[in-house]
Amino acid sequence: MKRIEAHDSLTFSRRYFSWKNKVAEEQEDDDLGETAMGFTTKSTEKQSSISSPAPRRKLSLMAVPKLRFALSVGLGRNRTQYSSGLGTKVLGTLYGHRRGHVHLAFQENFKQKPAFLVELATPTSILVKEMASGLVRIVLECEKSKEKKPIKLLDELIWKTYCNGRKCGYAIHRECNSVEWKVLNSIGPISMGAGVLPTAADDGNSDGEMMFMRAKFERVIGSKDSEAFYMMNPDGNGGPELSLYLLRI
Repeated sequence: MKRIEAHDSLTFSRRYFSWKNKVAEEQEDDDLGETAMGFTTKSTEKQSSISSPAPRRKLSLMAVPKLRFALSVGLGRNRTQYSSGLGTKVLGTLYGHRRGHVHLAFQENFKQKPAFLVELATPTSILVKEMASGLVRIVLECEKSKEKKPIKLLDELIWKTYCNGRKCGYAIHRECNSVEWKVLNSIGPISMGAGVLPTAADDGNSDGEMMFMRAKFERVIGSKDSEAFYMMNPDGNGGPELSLYLLRI
């Protein structure tokens, strides 16, 4: 009996000791758990405050404007150096006789002299068909001058022309004379649209009626040797139907 009692007391002591240790370990675990939970809660709060659904939506909606703003800040230092009298939003006009060549002019507004005016080798009727079939990408490419004092990109005289990847002859820089002013003034304050200008009966031009298209373009300056003009859609949906790229290589 004594041996049994001793054995029972020893067993009880072991059980009590192990239970006490277990309780102590559980308390330590609880303390650690509370600490971990406190850290996790704070971390979760921080993560939730950083990566909550609402800010993600705002970032997705504001990604493009912020990117454009960052680019404008980064390029702002160079814009004064590369400035040619045009801002970031310009007025673009394509016009030409139906059987003649296309003229392209960019203005700050319809009352000011065009800062960029070229005559493309592409016939007006061909360009109209290209635009009716889909997106049009026009690339004007010129060579760098070996002179010590290079001229501004928009003042280059001769350009190699590519339309949707196909070579289309050369474009020639034009000065805005009385004939060009007459056409631009006939379109007047129209900021967006396309149509046909009335011609006089005694005009004597055998190239057909004068067609035009006008729209607002976004101007992006890459460097002193590269610029791009993207036609802006009025509804803000989809990509530009017409893009013009100026490259000096």
